[in-house]
Amino acid sequence: MSPSFDEFAEHLQEEIDQDVIRIYGEKVYERWRNPKFAGRMESPTGYGRVTGNCGDTMEVFLYLEGKTVSDASFTTDGCGGSAICASVACELSIGKEPEQVADVTGEMILQVLGGLPEDDQHCAFLAAETLQAALGDCMCRYTDTQPQKS
Repeated sequence: MSPSFDEFAEHLQEEIDQDVIRIYGEKVYERWRNPKFAGRMESPTGYGRVTGNCGDTMEVFLYLEGKTVSDASFTTDGCGGSAICASVACELSIGKEPEQVADVTGEMILQVLGGLPEDDQHCAFLAAETLQAALGDCMCRYTDTQPQKS
């Protein structure tokens, strides 16, 4: 008797999961299976949109309460690596003041993930660049709302 389609699909998914863990590591696998911060944000304080050389487009949304990032989210039309890196960029910004967010780099994102294969490392730099674009938008909006000295 041959295995059912459901058993075949389950076995195939297990093989895919094991390949992802082998290639990307456990940390990346867990973030891929349980994504955080995905989705558009209504009325963000800042918004950044960047299209990388690879063709992936990423958007990051930041919300500041006072001088602290209280919420962040992202969207991407890119690969799993882009989504994972954008999620880490959002995570690294929450609870931070703009000066601290300005320090987030692609290297920091790679460090949190324990690295990525060479072909996917550009995703971390795209995420950092998009985060910085959103932060820049926050700062422009903040400056525009402050009283001007005469």
